[in-house]
Amino acid sequence: MTEIRKITANDDAALKTIIQSSLKAYGLDIPGTAYFDPELGKMSRFYDAKEYRDYFVALSGEGEVYGGSGFAEYDLDNKVVELQKVYLSEASRGQGLSYQLIELAMNGARDAGYKKLYIETHHKLESAIHVYEKLGFRPINGPLKAAQHNACDRFFILDL
Repeated sequence: MTEIRKITANDDAALKTIIQSSLKAYGLDIPGTAYFDPELGKMSRFYDAKEYRDYFVALSGEGEVYGGSGFAEYDLDNKVVELQKVYLSEASRGQGLSYQLIELAMNGARDAGYKKLYIETHHKLESAIHVYEKLGFRPINGPLKAAQHNACDRFFILDL
């Protein structure tokens, strides 16, 4: 049985490992990706710092961190939020967890008053792109503003 809950400091190290190993597996352990994000080792502090951010963590029945998904402010004036760090461990893939985690982020962002959900990704992450498209995200030609992850080359938006 999988449990999904909000991030705690106890999840930080496992999430950093999952994110970095996932990116490395696709050759994306390069500058300009989440691999080098300064908050990776302390994600719980980042998402707890402001009330209009959140991160959800999926756990195995034994309490092992499977991965997670979050959202944080992107363009407050236009009520745009960014879907962030949607990653799962290899052992947990194929169970539909990414859909559940993204839907929680979508609902949380909507409840926080955001109108659009934006994501930056990379063309090598084909299964993630498939999930985004299936959930209704539509591709856009480029970043909405200067991309934080400048190695990303695919951009999507969803009306909430």
